[in-house]
Amino acid sequence: MSYTALYRKFRPGHFEDVKGQEHIVTTLQNQIKADRIGHAYLFCGTRGTGKTSIAKIFARAVNCENPVEGSPCGECASCKAIAAGVSMNVIEIDAASNNGVDNIREIVDEVSYSPAEGRFKVYIIDEVHMLSIGAFNALLKTLEEPPSYVIFILATTEVHKIPITILSRCQRYDFRRISIETIAGRLRELMEKEQVQVEEKALRYIAKTADGSMRDALSLLDQCIAFHFGQELTYDKALDVLGAVDTEVFSRLLRHVIGREVTGCIGLLEEIVMQGRELSQFVTDFTWYLRNLLLLQSSDDIEDIIDVSSDNLLRLKEESGMLEPETLMRYIRIFSELSGQIKYAPQKRILIEIALIKLCRPDMERDISSVAERVRVIEEQLENGVVAVAAAGAGDSAPAPVPAKDRPPLPKAIPEDVQAAVERWHDIVSYADMPMKLYLKEARLSLGGDSRLLVVVEDGLASDYFLRQEGHKELLEQMLADMTGRQIDVTVQTVPDKETFEQSYVDLSQLIHMEIEEE
Repeated sequence: MSYTALYRKFRPGHFEDVKGQEHIVTTLQNQIKADRIGHAYLFCGTRGTGKTSIAKIFARAVNCENPVEGSPCGECASCKAIAAGVSMNVIEIDAASNNGVDNIREIVDEVSYSPAEGRFKVYIIDEVHMLSIGAFNALLKTLEEPPSYVIFILATTEVHKIPITILSRCQRYDFRRISIETIAGRLRELMEKEQVQVEEKALRYIAKTADGSMRDALSLLDQCIAFHFGQELTYDKALDVLGAVDTEVFSRLLRHVIGREVTGCIGLLEEIVMQGRELSQFVTDFTWYLRNLLLLQSSDDIEDIIDVSSDNLLRLKEESGMLEPETLMRYIRIFSELSGQIKYAPQKRILIEIALIKLCRPDMERDISSVAERVRVIEEQLENGVVAVAAAGAGDSAPAPVPAKDRPPLPKAIPEDVQAAVERWHDIVSYADMPMKLYLKEARLSLGGDSRLLVVVEDGLASDYFLRQEGHKELLEQMLADMTGRQIDVTVQTVPDKETFEQSYVDLSQLIHMEIEEE
């Protein structure tokens, strides 16, 4: 005898077997018990949630000779004929391949004939949104006023494509995505019947991967059992079959990103590729991992929504404290955009590498969230008293602070007007407009000749802004005068990089922060 797939073998035969759609099952059972059966139903929802299964159970129930609490008995001749697919009272139509006007006209002609046996003729039209406009129009009149012995059940995954004239003539039932707990419970129940040993963690991962679809979950489980036939199905084996990645890998990747370690990120991606993992699934799962972190940051009572083990939850809580919400949302945005790009991309790995580099190097982007991240990194470095300078092509670690013997000598005194400017520098930066605000945030303050305030910027856009474009240095001096009430002369100098500044200049912001007073 040929093998029957799990989703076919265990298709629900009674309303009691349907999981996760209790709100629909109860309503239909009550209608049957009260003999208040409608003439047209619309079942809409995502794939694998039980639309066709419930339609078939309903068709059996309304024709059952001995219904039990609104559910078919399964023993009478009508129930057996419908279950075997030989009943003339239940007509299933696939609208994807029978979507023309002529196909619907055949149905309209057949409707005029009453059933030879049983109470109702039930037409189940699957994927009804695929019907043409002409076919919908041909169905309208019959759908509105069918004979008393006819019931239409329309099933669709894309209800927004159905004309409003059809919707208004049907009782609409929205099928929900089935929860992870419900799917895992059903899989556990079926594996006991099949006498297959499956680890609980593996069942929950399969249920999560199914994304609310019981049919998808059964198909994935079938695939995993076949690959490891005769062995216990463990979590690691399920990951191997489905090409997925363990959450511990996501934690390692996130820590590489937080440390801005490009080489570490690329090396970890190399491991994933060499293990044969599915890259599209990897992007989806990492985005989900970041989503869990954001939820933990947003609320204190979110553990029930995040479906992870207690050990993973502790690790997630630790990592959620390592990131600002704005930074985390930027990560999610980049990987969400990647999810849409990678599906049909011929070079998936390259797209992922570019996304990881973007996470580690916000200075490569020019959007607002990336600029904010760059500013946050700079402020963090300044608060720690060390400006991290990456060597060209490196990026895995910051060089050590400049030794004290190599630093320039401290000034004997800092003029009052210069000290006032340094103390109010944060206010001055906040008051400035873009792009001056960005350049001032990245600038360093030191003491120049004749006790003038020295503003040191990196060579490039910032130096061009103050030295080559007229009026900007004068505007800065005017802002200083407005903030401090003193006329302060400013000298702008450039350095090739931040390391040169540390070796050649004294950082006044650090001196004043350390409360070095004027002698």
